[in-house]
Amino acid sequence: MTVASFIDHTLLAPTATARDIETLCEEAATYGFASVCVQPMWVAHAAARLRNRTPVVCTVVGFPLGATTASSKAFETKEAIENGATEIDMVIPIGALLEGDEETVRAHIRAVVRAANGILVKVIIETCLLTDEQKVRACELAKEEGADYVKTSTGFSTGGATVADIRLMRETVGETLGVKASGGVRTIEEARAMIEAGATRIGASAGISIVQSESK
Repeated sequence: MTVASFIDHTLLAPTATARDIETLCEEAATYGFASVCVQPMWVAHAAARLRNRTPVVCTVVGFPLGATTASSKAFETKEAIENGATEIDMVIPIGALLEGDEETVRAHIRAVVRAANGILVKVIIETCLLTDEQKVRACELAKEEGADYVKTSTGFSTGGATVADIRLMRETVGETLGVKASGGVRTIEEARAMIEAGATRIGASAGISIVQSESK
């Protein structure tokens, strides 16, 4: 498999325009990326642009802070799917995890998984804000509540993916869940290191430069 097939080609900037989303979609189709990852308002536009083509449309829920309610996240999920999303990247309520309120974390993950109704759900745990013990517990909760992936980062906090975190997350979830490295992956060497550590998806805005380096 090429590195391109691991990449969620990502544009989550608040300045993104319709033209930017169209370019993102064309790039994803050209380079064979797994998906485009866009803000919820752009899902329908991206889905129309990619209709009958390989890259799927991924969007974010409760993003980037994770501090919306569980019911809000469920609504976002349902609306995104109606608009054409086939992958959902949700942010956990990070403060709840930090204070040991696991039932709230479970409730948020459960609400999104149920709303997704079989659509792939990735759970963003924001590793840069957690201890290793908290990272492990977040991954365990995601697995127990039926998520499909655990994901390192939003890219909007104090840090992104690290090889050590990917390795820890993979060890925690085993082979049954995907692991997504997101935030700060900009080179082919970094992408390969993440994959070797256990990542099965990479969120990156630098996907084109990554895959162009692969062919050199």
